[in-house]
Amino acid sequence: MPPAVESTPDRGALLVTGGGRGIGAATARLAAQRGYAVAVNYLRNATAAEGVVREITQAGGRARAIAGDVASEADVLRMFEATAALGPVTGLVNNAGILERQCRVDEMDADRFTRVFATNITGAFLCAREAVRRMSTRHGGRGGAIVNVSSMAATLGSPGEYVDYAASKGAIDSMTIGLAREVAQEGIRVNAVRPGVIYTDIHASGGEAGRVDRVKAAVPMRRGGEPDEVARAILWLLSDEASYSTGTFIDVSGGR
Repeated sequence: MPPAVESTPDRGALLVTGGGRGIGAATARLAAQRGYAVAVNYLRNATAAEGVVREITQAGGRARAIAGDVASEADVLRMFEATAALGPVTGLVNNAGILERQCRVDEMDADRFTRVFATNITGAFLCAREAVRRMSTRHGGRGGAIVNVSSMAATLGSPGEYVDYAASKGAIDSMTIGLAREVAQEGIRVNAVRPGVIYTDIHASGGEAGRVDRVKAAVPMRRGGEPDEVARAILWLLSDEASYSTGTFIDVSGGR
């Protein structure tokens, strides 16, 4: 059973997209411990998301699982309505993302680009838009924070594997900077984490479940990272301890 929820003031409602597994699940659990009511978004795996919610509620926290495809505008609107039922929306973790099987760019087709960019870019923009509409003081909100989950792939390019995924995360980096400056005077901070090679099941989607162990020798710390290590950086960026940080990045990559 996870640690009990800390005795802290109500921090409002936090939406974690792709919250049923990996980094998203670790973030949802830690956020609940820190006093957030957590909306755990998922696309297909209801069992995993409901398992995260069960862990949180058994530890005394508040959470609910919310189905929805971030690439669908209608789904995103429903997700935020459901999140608001937990309390005022004060945070968003744009974590949902996909990648496809490793290959070169000259082997990719247009449908693949459409799928990857729809989830990784359009989805993040739609969620950020709805978060701003609810959190911005310009719209009557009480402020809040957005943390985008980018990737070190944005700086490394992922040649021979998934340049399209890397490009989508480069777009997230640009969005982080631009949106941070756009809403800086409206009570909203926008930052990002760039995970390196982390032990999650996203690598299986690329066709190599053991990828972290193959490439970890190239990491200065000589190991892969754990989802909890990324979650701790995300929660710091959400917290008041990061009150003067916006438009910035934390690389959680073991030095690579």
